[in-house]
Amino acid sequence: MKKSFIILFYGLIGFLGWSQEEDLPLDSIAKEYILIEGDSIFQSSISLDEVYIFGKLKFENREDKLRYYILRRKTIKVYPYAKLASERLVELNDSLSKITSKRKRKKYTKHVQKYIEEEFSEELKKLTRTEGQILVKLIYRQTGITAFDLVKELRSGWRAFWYNTTAKMFKISIKEEYHPDNVHEDYLIEDILQRAFANDRLERQKSVLDYDYASLTNKWNSSNKEKE
Repeated sequence: MKKSFIILFYGLIGFLGWSQEEDLPLDSIAKEYILIEGDSIFQSSISLDEVYIFGKLKFENREDKLRYYILRRKTIKVYPYAKLASERLVELNDSLSKITSKRKRKKYTKHVQKYIEEEFSEELKKLTRTEGQILVKLIYRQTGITAFDLVKELRSGWRAFWYNTTAKMFKISIKEEYHPDNVHEDYLIEDILQRAFANDRLERQKSVLDYDYASLTNKWNSSNKEKE
C-alpha cells in the first residue's frame, strides 16, 4: 500500500523534473492579528515587509486543539516538498525553453527525475495518506496548477488518469486544489504556514495564488462569530 503511494508521488515529483489517519473536520478556532505596514505606520521612506502579530490560538475544546496541532505537524512536514516543487518547476521550464530537441528535452527531464528520487526517496516513504493529500494542496498553492494537470502537461493525459486512479485507491486526489477562502481546513493550513513563516520555522515562499491572509482571517473570524 505504501509502496504504491510512493510510486504515485515519484511520478508526480519526477514529471516536474523535480520536482517535490483520517483527519476530522477542523473548526471553531478563533484568531486575531494586527497587520503592521512600515510605510503607513512609521511614515518611513524605507519599504518594510509586512509583519503579522498573531493572537493566541483559542479552541472550543480539547478535540479541536488536538486536530489543529495534528494538522500543523503534517503541514510543516510536507511544506518543504511543495516549495521544492515550485522551485524545480521554474528551473525545469527555464531549462526546457533552451532545449529545442524533443529527445534531449525528454532525456533531461528523466535525468532530473532520477536525481530527485534518489535525494528524497527515504523521506517520501514516510508520508502518510493525509500528509500526501496536504502535499497535493500545497503544490497547488505554490504552483497554481493541480498535481494532475502538471502530470498531464509534462507527460500525457493517459498517465495522469492512471496516477489519479491509483491515488483514489488511497483516498488521495491529485486533482485537489487549495482554497483557503472557501475551505476551512485550507484556511487553517494557511494560518499554520503564516505562523511558521513568522517565527522562522519555515522558509517563506510566496504563493502564486491571489488572496490576502488578513482578509481571510477577518472572513473566518466573522463566520465563527455568526455561529456563536
